[in-house]
Amino acid sequence: MESAFLLPDPDDDDAADFWRGTARGELLVQTCAACGQRRIPPRPMCPACRSLQHRWDKLSGCGTIWSFVIAHPPLLPAYQALAPYNVITVALDEDPKLRLVGNLIARPDGAINEIDPATIRIGEPVRVVFQQVEDVYLPRWIVGRGQ
Repeated sequence: MESAFLLPDPDDDDAADFWRGTARGELLVQTCAACGQRRIPPRPMCPACRSLQHRWDKLSGCGTIWSFVIAHPPLLPAYQALAPYNVITVALDEDPKLRLVGNLIARPDGAINEIDPATIRIGEPVRVVFQQVEDVYLPRWIVGRGQ
């Protein structure tokens, strides 16, 4: 069955380990085994040294809001009822050059449209949570560092 939402392929050759990690509640980053360069998104070759060898490192799941947008109609049909909603970019604590995109939510089971856009602040600390959407666990973000 095809999803109405735009979802990643959890079986993608390069990213499957990332998505298996999210299903376990872990934020993993692909790291070059030769030079140690971390990379998002996952890909087969290191952009720094061109090595094909990599490992997956677990990160803290903490970062800061680097940027955000608020999505308004017109949108794809599956997203119409959710608008307006936020999309944030998070700079990860382990390496601020590593950035992930997701949604800021109020609680682990919260909706992507329940945060008042006027309250979102660049530089605010956030931590990752994982929400199941169909058969994939998406990284979403909550303000604060604690559990």
